[in-house]
Amino acid sequence: MPSSSPSTTAATTPTARSTREGAGPAAASPHAYDAGLLLLRLVLGLTMAAHGSQKLFGWFGGGGIDGTGQFFTMSGYPAGNAMAVVAGLTEVLGGLGLAVGLLTPLAGAAVVGTMVNAIAVTWGGGFFAPKGDEYELLLTAGAVALALTGPGRYAVDRFLPVLKAHRLAYGVAAVLVGLATAGVILLLRK
Repeated sequence: MPSSSPSTTAATTPTARSTREGAGPAAASPHAYDAGLLLLRLVLGLTMAAHGSQKLFGWFGGGGIDGTGQFFTMSGYPAGNAMAVVAGLTEVLGGLGLAVGLLTPLAGAAVVGTMVNAIAVTWGGGFFAPKGDEYELLLTAGAVALALTGPGRYAVDRFLPVLKAHRLAYGVAAVLVGLATAGVILLLRK
């Protein structure tokens, strides 16, 4: 009969075996993963919130609602000022949601929706800046990644019962909502 003593059980587990034999890496720190997600959320979220404040308030050299509204009108969107408010609010609220990790899948979807429209406006200028889409694509990919992976441990979502345990399905559904909303807005564009 096999022994179930703690030393035998610990020695035969895959982690203990690979560490003991030197065949595998030491156990990864879960905090490294969460710290990386926190950094990504903060940089991406605060960048988006700053972009939204350019549209809404004219901060950071932005055009405010009137200037941004004129840009939206010239880009073929109806009701330019209303679209400026919608885009600005979406970027500020989505960005802040990502930064603090609040309703992360939906915050990511908000960023995806606005960035898909930004890509549609700038499309055709190549990939690289100053006229390309590399910046918009990077922000979009970061938002999709956060919606799919969740915010990590250092987030407000950890205190919300429904989102405490992030599910891939939440992220996929949110990204699809963001893409569908972006598609509807693009259909309004002339």
